[in-house]
Amino acid sequence: MSRCGVWRSTRESKTNHNSYAGEISLAPCRGFASCRGSLGRVIPFFVSGSAPVRTRPLIETRLSVNLERVAKAGNIGIVTMLFGAALLGYFVSFYFHFLTVALLLLNLVNFYWRRVQKTHSLLANFGFLAQGRYLMESIGPEFRQYWFSSDTEEKPFSRLERSEVYRKAKGIDSSAAFGSQQSFDRSEIKLRHSFFPAPHDTIEPFRVTFGEERGVDTAFTITRPILISAMSFGALGQNAVRAFARGARKAEIPMNTGEGGYPKYHLMEGADLIFQMGTAKFGVRHEDGRLDEQKLAELAAKPEIKMVEIKLSQGAKPGKGGLLPSEKITAEIAELRGVPMGRDVVSPPYHAECTDPASTAAFIRRVQEIAGLPVGIKFCLGRDAELRALVSEMKRQNVFPDWMTVDGGEGGTGAAPKSFMDSIGLPLFSALPLVLDVLEEEGVKDRVKLLASGKLVNAGRQITAMSMGASACYTARGFMLALGCIQALQCNQNTCPVGITTHHGHLQNGLDVEAKSERVKNYVLGLHHDHIEMMSALGKTSATQLDRKNLYLPASGS
Repeated sequence: MSRCGVWRSTRESKTNHNSYAGEISLAPCRGFASCRGSLGRVIPFFVSGSAPVRTRPLIETRLSVNLERVAKAGNIGIVTMLFGAALLGYFVSFYFHFLTVALLLLNLVNFYWRRVQKTHSLLANFGFLAQGRYLMESIGPEFRQYWFSSDTEEKPFSRLERSEVYRKAKGIDSSAAFGSQQSFDRSEIKLRHSFFPAPHDTIEPFRVTFGEERGVDTAFTITRPILISAMSFGALGQNAVRAFARGARKAEIPMNTGEGGYPKYHLMEGADLIFQMGTAKFGVRHEDGRLDEQKLAELAAKPEIKMVEIKLSQGAKPGKGGLLPSEKITAEIAELRGVPMGRDVVSPPYHAECTDPASTAAFIRRVQEIAGLPVGIKFCLGRDAELRALVSEMKRQNVFPDWMTVDGGEGGTGAAPKSFMDSIGLPLFSALPLVLDVLEEEGVKDRVKLLASGKLVNAGRQITAMSMGASACYTARGFMLALGCIQALQCNQNTCPVGITTHHGHLQNGLDVEAKSERVKNYVLGLHHDHIEMMSALGKTSATQLDRKNLYLPASGS
């Protein structure tokens, strides 16, 4: 009778007399079989006779290193090398003692890591070789960014997105070839084009006026649907702030000052500014954190300040307030903000004057009366029921901000707890329709304009936001990329390698204000060109014609 065998690993047991640890045996069975081996293959074969067949040991295919033995050998090795170098220095040449000194220092440090410190288990167990793990971990982001990640993988902005901004900022062709690398799997919002594109010469110049609903004498008009989002001196270095402000003046767009207090460097370049008042009210506060009306009035009287924005919350950290790490606080920043040096500056999570819808509406009216300028609010949407309650209270008091900035949960920041960035706040394209619905259902859409912010670095996302109800779009990281940001993700460490989010002079010296301001202007002009092209493709002659009918929304399939 023929018998067949099965490849079988026997390292787990010695009880079977046909096998022994580390080898493969052939277990007898009757007749012909197609047997599945441990490697997933089906291996049919015949074996004559009934005697068990013993084969050669299985070849190990996985390369493994016993790190404990390697580390032990290394730790003994550096001690041995120390004595060897000492002997060579004594008997052969004095110059070997230079090596002796280096090895002595290495042994002392290694002794500390292994026998003294208790913080790092790896160092205690493996000694100096464990530093290899920390080294590889520290340079891992750079390896992934430049060698291993594909053009569409990186977060928060892929190489494709960054490259498009870089090319626009340099004023060179940003077109691509062969086809899109984005997903077309029915999970993306897409713009609906028209069979009948609008001729370019029929597209009306962009124009939005803030404050016209209230009839204020200081109403401010923008002529491009792009604004530089809130970035303060403190989060940014002075050269970066000046480059943004000078570029904004050249491109004829406004810049938001951020909540960094008195906008000293923003004012230097003559740009149109939106002064942002955060929850800590830096620059316009009393010592107890409440609003100093005189300081606000004096600041609003400056000709460069065109509007005031009250920040209620921020997309990257809603409900948390601001955070400026102590490493980034210089004497100048402390003076401009009115805060002490040596510790983190944490803004409160809400305005002391705003504890409910009634007090919030009253505070908006108060700021409008003091500033005499268009006044808006900025928030990240959480519960739309609370927004509805606030809007209802605005109706009751007959007070409305001139605009609402809706900041998406995907928005950026210089520093925030990761749990907040990852888990709190609605994304922009989910929040915008909800805000618009509340305003329309409450019958006040004609009283308030909407601005949008949250990863709006390219014309496609900007036109999408405007189709969801936004009158114009903020972007901060788009302009940071235009300035040369390489997405090193070190904004909170004061070590930005391109000199944007740092106050170290030697790093800021690499950022030339005039050259970078030209890149800001070029980026705006490139976006404006794309806006015109896309408006034409949609068959629209005015930005006011954009609505949700222009969008394919995969969630609804419409």
